[in-house]
Amino acid sequence: MSRKRFLVLFGPNILREVEKDTAGAETYESLVLRMKAHAGQLNVCCDIVQSNWEGELIDHIHRSAESYDGVVIDIGAFTHYSYAIRDAIQCVRIPFIEAHMENLFSLEDFRNRSVIAPVCAGQIGGLGAESYLLALDALSKIK
Repeated sequence: MSRKRFLVLFGPNILREVEKDTAGAETYESLVLRMKAHAGQLNVCCDIVQSNWEGELIDHIHRSAESYDGVVIDIGAFTHYSYAIRDAIQCVRIPFIEAHMENLFSLEDFRNRSVIAPVCAGQIGGLGAESYLLALDALSKIK
């Protein structure tokens, strides 16, 4: 049996300054290393992509079913308004786990709503970088 393969998709402004209370000294590079190490402990493969471009994220989502068993997704502000990304997720028949460092409900009112949550298998947030590790855990347990 082959190892499960997961894609992690990050949108714009990952680890931006306002997340420092949640992220601490975490950098994007250290987060990638932690996620890869955790994937190794789970005996899964993990590819990580970051893009500031909505269309590029959609392209990765469309191609994800060809190579991956699931996706962890944190698309930043696109979470709150990108129906195009929502539709792309809905078209792909693999599980997506939405993950955020911050608790969306503790942010500004317009950030309390995720338009992608209804088409994702689950949502994890508010636990800093641990949110992404828990999302990988959850995907590894989904059949």
